[in-house]
Amino acid sequence: MANERLRAAMAAGGWTHDTLAQKVGIDPKSVERWVNKDRTPRQRTAMLAAEALGEDVHALWPALRQPRKARTISPELVALYPRRADLPIAAYAELFAQARERLEVLVYAGVFLHEGYPRLNELLEERAAAGCRIRIAVGDADSEQVQARGLEERFGHGIESRCRLALMHYRPLLGVPGVEIRTHATTLYNSIYRADDQMLVNGHVFGVNAYGAPVWQLRRAEDGGLFDTYAASFNAVWETARPVEG
Repeated sequence: MANERLRAAMAAGGWTHDTLAQKVGIDPKSVERWVNKDRTPRQRTAMLAAEALGEDVHALWPALRQPRKARTISPELVALYPRRADLPIAAYAELFAQARERLEVLVYAGVFLHEGYPRLNELLEERAAAGCRIRIAVGDADSEQVQARGLEERFGHGIESRCRLALMHYRPLLGVPGVEIRTHATTLYNSIYRADDQMLVNGHVFGVNAYGAPVWQLRRAEDGGLFDTYAASFNAVWETARPVEG
């Protein structure tokens, strides 16, 4: 049985067994078997060939569309807390105190940090003075996204006030070398608290205030894992956020 989809793609692009084999770095006989006997190449080789042909790899070789085995527990998951309220404020202070290269906070408001740990700004200044880059993003109280979150939480305008209060808490840090503060107008699905390769992620649940939603503690252990997913999310929001003027 031949792979007619592959044969047509090669013909459309003027590819021969030899030229495609040379492009991918394999023997031409392998390409011939792909076409004439519908053999399925290795994942990496198939992706290179599909890229050269300008085709979807799974359209050429449907057999490669195999579901990945689910892990029972991610190696990056250190702990899971049913509610943020179950996690003592000291856990956040200890996390931030360990930061050496980067410390990042992404929230709508997160005023519980200053309320529960009044010397938070001092801690952030100490970390910045030690060479740690600090980036803090809080919600723009006037944005539609923040107002919508307030309605979802059933707190009405409370979240807008909390965003303004959070910004007031952080304002003394404006102008401190190494500290950047921005406001964002994005829909957050999680709050993120990061210190180097450790992170606390507070999930957002419709109709539930963040203190009643779960928190998972992560430690980076692999490329492209859970940790990197949330780190990339922070960066994506940060790029859209506006710097707070002093």
